[in-house]
Amino acid sequence: MYTLLQPDFRIKRDEERCIRCGVCVRQCAFDVHSVDTDDGSIRSDESKCVACQRCETLCPTRALTLEENYHVANENYNWTGGVLKNIWKQAETGGVLLTGMGNPRPYRIYWDHLVLNASQVTNPSIDPLREPMELRTYLGSKPDSVEVVKENGSLKLKTKLAPQLRLDAPFLFSAMSLGAIGYNVQEAMARAATEMGIYWNTGEGGLHKDLYKYGKNTIVQVASGRFGVYKDYLDAAAAVEIKIGQGAKPGIGGHLPGEKVGDLVSMTRMIPAGTDALSPAPHHDIYSIEDLSQLIYSLKEATEYTKPVSVKIAAVHNVAAIASGIVRAGADIVAIDGIRGGTGAAPTMIRDNVGIPIELAIAAVDQRLRDEGIRNRASILAAGGFRSSADIIKAIALGADAVYLGTAALVAMGCHVCQKCYTGKCNWGIATQDPYLERRLNPDIAAERLSNLIHAWSHEIMEMLGGMGINAIESLRGNRLHLRGVGLSKTELDILGVRHAGAS
Repeated sequence: MYTLLQPDFRIKRDEERCIRCGVCVRQCAFDVHSVDTDDGSIRSDESKCVACQRCETLCPTRALTLEENYHVANENYNWTGGVLKNIWKQAETGGVLLTGMGNPRPYRIYWDHLVLNASQVTNPSIDPLREPMELRTYLGSKPDSVEVVKENGSLKLKTKLAPQLRLDAPFLFSAMSLGAIGYNVQEAMARAATEMGIYWNTGEGGLHKDLYKYGKNTIVQVASGRFGVYKDYLDAAAAVEIKIGQGAKPGIGGHLPGEKVGDLVSMTRMIPAGTDALSPAPHHDIYSIEDLSQLIYSLKEATEYTKPVSVKIAAVHNVAAIASGIVRAGADIVAIDGIRGGTGAAPTMIRDNVGIPIELAIAAVDQRLRDEGIRNRASILAAGGFRSSADIIKAIALGADAVYLGTAALVAMGCHVCQKCYTGKCNWGIATQDPYLERRLNPDIAAERLSNLIHAWSHEIMEMLGGMGINAIESLRGNRLHLRGVGLSKTELDILGVRHAGAS
């Protein structure tokens, strides 16, 4: 069958610079480059290129340049080149379009339309280099009030607190399962989380035995497939998260192809090697808030009420009401994943068209829980495309307690966002189970890069807090008076609960 598809990218090779060393041939898992057996020259099949930039980056003579291939088509505002390509592709394959990473569509990014307040004359700023700043955050259910007693001349807390997660900075590494990513990536996240006093999430693929030693900084997931879930798994962790949904594919289950289920994944997920790992869209024991409550308390019983239980949901139109039910069901943490959340694999149409932005979800949930007088009963974790420390501090001002970092963490380790995670051929050794490719990611270097990122963002947050005249992150949570909107409609401002810039 003939094809109407043109390559997405063009590869320019400077023949004067190319020394035919073969680095590009060896480094490309997509077999873009090959050696011509007749004359020894190197050829490139542009139709296979995903622009991961591995060959361009590692070429010792800088002989390669990748460019987006803009080809003339009878496109218009409605029938864009991307739309035409998708139709041609499905007409040729008859299959569902798959993709990885987060939503690339130009939906409004509200972080870019929110600005922060700063102290001036009457409320002096704080210098974080000379004065103490507190980024410590505790995740978990808080009591309505506390009682203290005086013993031996000092005050002691009499009220018994629910189990809490102590974070030295308001970040966590988001749920990414073994299978979707490689073992080295999980080890790097676990080591960086331990070093920086934060947490990482196993995702729904179980926890490898060698990573149990990082359990004090580990959150384990219980998803619909129940992969790798047993007593030791729950006991090893600091917290347990029930995964109902995720931002990249709300209402959709998971599917790890059998070719990615090698011995390591098989042992960790407790399924036969080479078999597909299917997570049903619904939990077949949860069809009501009462069912969810039963699972929450079953997990609390199983862990002897020593660990907080989180429930992760996608940000959808009625997210505030859902979150209210989750808190009343007994969850200690509500994790919300917005429409820009990343994924290893998802149907393209689902990723790009289902859900709502995390900014609107945070504000709606925080306000709903406050209105109902139950905001203290659960912490709010936000996820879905956080790109910088500025995004994070704005999320906390909107009402989040802390945020999950997924794509940002992968980018810090070397991800180039080529959106081909589902193929298992990640040239940077991140989203792959291929032993040859996995070795390209050194966990020592990756852990150091993650720690550097957390350190840098923590310092920037302290600088911004100091500029506001605030010395503790807790004082900013839900304090929307420190935010102002720019270029937003009245409806958007009302949902976010912020005033327009210039308003007193």
